Amino acid sequence: MSRDRAPRRICLTLPTNRACTTTIADIGEEAAYAAREFGVEVRLLILDSSDPSSFAEHTKAVRELPIVPDVIVHHLDEAAQREFLRAAIGHAGLPGPGRLLDLMLPDAVSYGACTNRAFLLAAALGCDSIHRRDSDSGYQTLDGEPVFPIHHELLSLGRTGAEAAAGVTENALDQAHGGKPVSMVGGSFVGELSVDVSEIKELDPAVYHDVVSLWAPPEWSAEEIGELVQESFVGAGTEPFTADRSVLDVPDIWRLDMCNIGFDRELYERVPLPPATDTIGSDYFLLHVVRHAPLPAVVHNRHIVNYYTAERRTGAGFIAYQLRFVKFLLSMLYFHPVYFDLEAAGPALLDERHRVRAGEIAGFARRVAGADRAENLRRLDVVDQRYRQLGGKYAEFADHLRPLRDRLLDEAQADIESFALLIEAWAPLVAASRAVGPAAFEGTGAGHGR
Repeated sequence: MSRDRAPRRICLTLPTNRACTTTIADIGEEAAYAAREFGVEVRLLILDSSDPSSFAEHTKAVRELPIVPDVIVHHLDEAAQREFLRAAIGHAGLPGPGRLLDLMLPDAVSYGACTNRAFLLAAALGCDSIHRRDSDSGYQTLDGEPVFPIHHELLSLGRTGAEAAAGVTENALDQAHGGKPVSMVGGSFVGELSVDVSEIKELDPAVYHDVVSLWAPPEWSAEEIGELVQESFVGAGTEPFTADRSVLDVPDIWRLDMCNIGFDRELYERVPLPPATDTIGSDYFLLHVVRHAPLPAVVHNRHIVNYYTAERRTGAGFIAYQLRFVKFLLSMLYFHPVYFDLEAAGPALLDERHRVRAGEIAGFARRVAGADRAENLRRLDVVDQRYRQLGGKYAEFADHLRPLRDRLLDEAQADIESFALLIEAWAPLVAASRAVGPAAFEGTGAGHGR
C-alpha cells in the first residue's frame, strides 16, 4: 500500500503474564502485515511477566517467527524491563527513584503499569505510535485470512483529522477539529464479556444489575444507571466481521477496548495510565482524555476475539480476579470526578499545538484524592450482601473480602495519589527513556531482538 509520507517506526506490543505461544505467532503475522502493507518498521515488543517455564516457551515461539524485513522483535522479561527502568529513572534525576520504579514495575498485576512500560520502551526505540494487543485474545478471519486492526491504526494515526478522512468509511468529524492529530484508533471485541462477571448474570440478573451499577457515578439517575448496566463489558457482541467500517470523529469510547488500540506518541508521551495494582480497567484513562480534549479518533470494526483463561474462574484465580473487579469499583470514587473535570475543561486540555496539558490532569487527580469514602463503604456493603445472596464461591469471596475492607479503601486513595505523581514525572521519564535508548535493555541476556 502506498503512503504519502515517509515510512515510520512503530511499536506493536504484547504484555503478558501467562502462556500465550499462539498469540505470539498471531501477532508476529500482524507485524509482518504492517511492514509489508504499510512500509513501516515494526518493533514487536513482548513484555513478559510469566513464569520461567512459560517464558522459555515464549522464547522458543519468538525464535520460530519467520524472518521478515523491517520486523524486529524484542522479548523482555521483568529483569530486562527493570534494568531499562532503572537506567531511565536514574537519567531523569527525579526524586524518589525507588517509588517510581515500584509504580512502573510493581510486585503485582497492573494493567496500567505494564502499558506504561511499553510507552517508555516505545520512546526508547524511537517509535511514532504504539499498538497494543492482549494475550487472551485473537483475530477474526475473513475468507480464511486474519483481520488485523493495525490496518486502520496505520491509515490514520498521527495524521490530521482532515488528512485521515480519506481513509475511513464515514467521516463524522466536525471541521473545527480537522487540524488536530488523530491520537487514537481502536476497535472493540467479540465473544465473552470483557470483565468476567457473566456467571453472575446467569445466576441472578438482579444481583448482576446491582453489582455492575456500582461503577456508575452516584449522581446518575436510575435510567442512566440502567443504560450503563446494559452496555457494560459487552463490546461488539458476537457479530462476525464481513466488511470494513470505520468512523472518524470525537470517539464513542464505549466501543473501544484496550486489547485493540493504537495511540499516537503525542498522546502517550504526555500522559501515562494509572499504575494501580490489582484493578481491572485501570488502563482506559487515555480514552477519556481523547474524548474530552477533544481529539479526533477512528473507531473501526476489526474487532478482536476475546476469550477467558481458565484460572479466572476457579480457586485462587477466581478470588484474585474478583478482587480486581472490586478494586475497579472502588477506583470510581476518584475517577468519575476526574472524568467530569476533563469534560468541563474540554478544549482547555490542549495547548495551541493541540497537545495535552498534562499538568491540568495531574491537578484533577490531586484534588480528588481526599474524597469522602462513604460511597466506597456503600459499594463494599453492596458487594458483600449481593455476593452472599449468590452463595457458593461468591459467598466465600465475601468472607475473604470482609477483613480487607480498610486496606482496600486506603489503596484506592493511594492509587490516585500515585497517578498524580506519575503524571508529574512523566515528561522527564519519556525524555530520559529516549536518551538512554535500547542499549539500556539490550545485552542484558534477558531481552533479545532480531
